[in-house]
Amino acid sequence: MYNLTVIGGGLAGSEAAWQAARRGVHVRLYEMRPVTHTPAHKTDRLAELVCSNSLRSDSIHNAVGLLKEELRRAGSLIMQAADETRVPAGGALAVDRLMFADFITRRLENEPLVEVIRQEVTGLPDDGLTVLASGPLTSSSMTASIQELTGAGQLYFYDAIAPILDAESINWSRVYKASRYGRGDDYVNCPMQREEYDRFYDALTTAEKTATHLFEEEKVFEGCMPIEVLAARGRKTLCFGPMKPVGLSDPKTGREPYAVVQLRTENRHKTAYNMVGFQTKLKQAEQVRVFRMIPGLEQAEFLRFGSLHRNTYLCSPELLDNTLRFRARPDIILAGQISGVEGYVESTAMGWLAGVNSARLLRGEAPVIPPEETAHGGLVGHITASKPERFQPSNINFGLLPAFERKIRNKKERYECISARALKAWEAFLAAL
Repeated sequence: MYNLTVIGGGLAGSEAAWQAARRGVHVRLYEMRPVTHTPAHKTDRLAELVCSNSLRSDSIHNAVGLLKEELRRAGSLIMQAADETRVPAGGALAVDRLMFADFITRRLENEPLVEVIRQEVTGLPDDGLTVLASGPLTSSSMTASIQELTGAGQLYFYDAIAPILDAESINWSRVYKASRYGRGDDYVNCPMQREEYDRFYDALTTAEKTATHLFEEEKVFEGCMPIEVLAARGRKTLCFGPMKPVGLSDPKTGREPYAVVQLRTENRHKTAYNMVGFQTKLKQAEQVRVFRMIPGLEQAEFLRFGSLHRNTYLCSPELLDNTLRFRARPDIILAGQISGVEGYVESTAMGWLAGVNSARLLRGEAPVIPPEETAHGGLVGHITASKPERFQPSNINFGLLPAFERKIRNKKERYECISARALKAWEAFLAAL
């Protein structure tokens, strides 16, 4: 029986272990929690979602929706869990995070070919094929081992988490339910008039923030920027970002408010709500003071405060080949956020590919490379073929895929054509496997 070591029980590691096991490989899946904790995780469950409970858009004419569809067609465990535990979120795929993690943990613990080992791995193994999916919160000892292999300096960025609120503490008389442009009522909207926004903006931009360690340079990923950092770019910046009111008319006035704070349900019971786009590094007392200035949240109770945590990633274009193997150590495959993809679904996709290629390598077969027209191929191209000096973590987007063969001015039609081309190429790729 073939043996594979997977380090890290997050989304990428869980998906890699599942895919390898589905192909007859015996997997030792190492997860250091609960023996060793991280600054962001709260449970010992595999595939725990640390930031939002949303996997973003579920439309195949959106890049991340296309990536989800590719994963579904490829038998992804993570996508199966997400579909089984989803909660209302308009056009997005959001999940009950506890049910989601429990589903994945049970499936892997009950899989005969997967041995889940609760133990920290402090260095890179040198005895057999390994998938390194230790994630953005890789321990300092493992980071040192990776640096010894790569010879690279410390590479990291910071990631911010949004607060979660108790549903019973929301003043429902001051908010309204609606999704943008009348597409359902899955979001709770807290409307602000100009004066309310100005007072909130002034408080937000002068609030006290948590301190960064003096020896660490702050590098925040653009797609997860703290709300107060965005606000510092200009008084109206938030009105064109997470507080954009377009398409969210207030039924009490029939007009769009000046700004809107959106809340998204965290679970099926709708007992908790996430402040959409409100990642923050404000001190907890400041979060209470400032965010209670938002209409409807005057008495908000925080089930989880927003926070800032250190995320580690590598300069993959310098280190990996296009099958995700280290050039210096082809027996090690890198997967997940540590490889330089950003987002739950993107991490899962690289875990899927790592699991598939691990099984092929152990059977003496050549590893595969997804077609560049697919969302998977676009991500692989980003993390292995970008210019190293300009490399930074990225979500999937249509800009990572080749331009369509003919020019299409209408964006919706263009994306539909790109998605159709991608799925056709993906189906052929899967058939060849």
